[in-house]
Amino acid sequence: MSQNLLVRRVAVLGAGVMGAQIAAHLVNAGVDTILFDLPAKEGDPNGIVLKAIGNLSKLSPAPLGSKSLAEAIVPGNYELSLAKLKDCDLIIEAIAERMDWKQDLYKKIAPFVADHTVLASNTSGLGINKLAEVLPEQLRHRFCGVHFFNPPRYMHLAELIPARTTDKAILEGLETFLTTNLGKGVVYAKDTPNFIGNRIGVFSILATIHHTAEHKLGFDEVDAITGPLLGRPKSATYRTSDVVGLDTMAHVIKTMADTLPDDPWHQYFKAPKWLEALIAKGALGQKTGAGIFRKVGKDIVVLDLEKQDYRPSDRVAAPEVVEILKNRNPAEKFAQLRASQHPQAQFLWAVFRDLFHYSAYHLADIAETARDVDLAIRWGYGWSLGPFETWQAAGWKQVAQWIADDIVAGKAMSSAPLPDWVFDGRDGVHAAEGSYSPGKNAKLPRSTLPVYQRQRFPDPLLGESFPQGETVFENDGVRLWSDGDDVAVLSFKTKMNTVSDAVLDGVQEAVGRAERDFKALVLWQHKEPFSAGADLTGAIGYLQKGDLKGFEGMVANFQATSQRIKYSLVPVVAAVRGLALGGGCEFQMHSAKTVASLESYIGLVEAGVGLLPAGGGLKEIAVRASAAAGPGGDVFAELKRYFETVAMAKVSTSAFEAKELGLLRQTDKVVFNGYELLYAAKQEARALAESGYRPPLPARRIQVAGDVGIATFKMLLVNMLEGRFISEYDYEIATRIATVLCGGEVDRGALVDEEWLLRLERQHFVELAQQKKTQDRVLHMLQTGKPLRN
Repeated sequence: MSQNLLVRRVAVLGAGVMGAQIAAHLVNAGVDTILFDLPAKEGDPNGIVLKAIGNLSKLSPAPLGSKSLAEAIVPGNYELSLAKLKDCDLIIEAIAERMDWKQDLYKKIAPFVADHTVLASNTSGLGINKLAEVLPEQLRHRFCGVHFFNPPRYMHLAELIPARTTDKAILEGLETFLTTNLGKGVVYAKDTPNFIGNRIGVFSILATIHHTAEHKLGFDEVDAITGPLLGRPKSATYRTSDVVGLDTMAHVIKTMADTLPDDPWHQYFKAPKWLEALIAKGALGQKTGAGIFRKVGKDIVVLDLEKQDYRPSDRVAAPEVVEILKNRNPAEKFAQLRASQHPQAQFLWAVFRDLFHYSAYHLADIAETARDVDLAIRWGYGWSLGPFETWQAAGWKQVAQWIADDIVAGKAMSSAPLPDWVFDGRDGVHAAEGSYSPGKNAKLPRSTLPVYQRQRFPDPLLGESFPQGETVFENDGVRLWSDGDDVAVLSFKTKMNTVSDAVLDGVQEAVGRAERDFKALVLWQHKEPFSAGADLTGAIGYLQKGDLKGFEGMVANFQATSQRIKYSLVPVVAAVRGLALGGGCEFQMHSAKTVASLESYIGLVEAGVGLLPAGGGLKEIAVRASAAAGPGGDVFAELKRYFETVAMAKVSTSAFEAKELGLLRQTDKVVFNGYELLYAAKQEARALAESGYRPPLPARRIQVAGDVGIATFKMLLVNMLEGRFISEYDYEIATRIATVLCGGEVDRGALVDEEWLLRLERQHFVELAQQKKTQDRVLHMLQTGKPLRN
């Protein structure tokens, strides 16, 4: 049987927080989706679902890639709409975590499930085999668990949990669909309570709670040392619990207590008294406005267990502990944590020790390999390294010995012994040939499912590396490389992939080499962002030296580079993910096509630093507006939406929104899996080349809005200035942006060429750059990373 699971229509059962967001992500991916819930007691029978759909646009971070997608979700209910299930290829059940409710629902829908349809439960920890017991025989081989992490649009992890009866071909088809269409990282979990991600992740939180009390630390103090200092999200431990919901947290802990009676750590599977007290008060975290942390005016306060009250959240990581955590050598770092007398360091060693102990003890029961555990924790919890990777990096044998010593000394949370394989002379669990499987007692390689051939650089585990391709050309700013095929790839080497003089020269050289020796060129970065824009430090350097000529030369070279991309004789395709700001946005606007990851945050943000886009961005907008208006049409109407985007330095919150803002073209492609971006971009580039690509003809007859357009924009700005929405300097910058977009002080409807518009861009950019207020904005941005309003 093929890996092709043909998914035209999906039903999501349950319009709660999770079900509604899964439905939202399905319509993001262009999948026709029906969302079901109970019929409403009064009014429209679909009232419950309609309310859930209406709520999607209020959630932050946004579950929908564009607000307009909400209306694509079809509402349904279990009384009147069950016949619609017959047309669905996949049914995802996401109702409340109760075995009896889920089983009752399965019995109710079974007669309406077609013979080819796959049924999957998005349970976060109930037994998949137990759920399957109520299904009719012919449906059992098409049933499994698929556990999305919250929020489903952003969390990369999807756990796939086969039942004993699940058909392998069904699993492979679903894995392929989840990976490419929904952009997920799929990990297979065994049918054990809470699967992999939450089993290990929640244990880590329970260990943190236990040791917080043992070492008498404050909740804010623990968050200060368990966040970015450990390569983990800013929300660290306790703030994450507030975001997830303290009631949800308590529920997951209770599930562990009820379903894992024989776990050697069972005594710790209970909500601490303070957590129960908060829940009883209705302080459930972020959703109720108070939890472990609370906002009072502009200040954040934190629960203090000794005072039984909130206090200012002001405890930080101790300087000596920060020093230890900054050590680049993991072996030294762990030795120092273990040796230090500081309670924060002692706490960190204890939490890591118990996490390693628990992960090793349970590996054989919960997962096939150590890779599955590490990827589940990285993708589901946002850690930069999983538990086994962390242990291996710190020196497997030494750390194993320390854990064993602590178990004997009675310091560990459990006296359960480490499994024998830990001490079989190994130096770790990951190596180039694969990751350790206790069940097979061997290292197993990554999956060879065809979908993974689309990932040229998968998310690497410790000890894994992927061939970097052959270098064609390299300078200080860029590297041009290829895999020995007909498409060259250009990657930047600067910090945040900013555009420096070396990058500008490198791009022009790369286009020339691609024209000569390749069929196409792709601009792609090994890591996000695509590009944070122009190298401001270099630019300001020219001005501080008083080298105006050098500065003007840099701007002209920037424009020349954009034009070189646009008029290249081979197609240049931009592969965008993460930030594409300023010059980064302008480069992709000038490419023949952009292939953007859904999570692309694109914007012409120069106004924020007191400048205007001058890498051809405004010129390109004028060209697009003229083309959209058509000969003799209303150019001003086309420019209006662009003007606000640029003057307010708006950044898209998704690739779809970038299309709505006009920063991506309607024909540009959106890719859901960031690891497939390079593959998709090369396919697009090759397709353009194979169909006889020619660059566009030079735009010599661009119709502009002229002086009338400028005057109209100024009227809008005066209102904003008088309403105090913008400062006087914002007014000046925006007026200059309007002047360039409208083609300068010429008659309305006048025809100009690209060179005319580029000259206007340069002139206004250079004039703004010489003003003190702009230089203050640039310096403020470089020093603080935040815009200055002056």
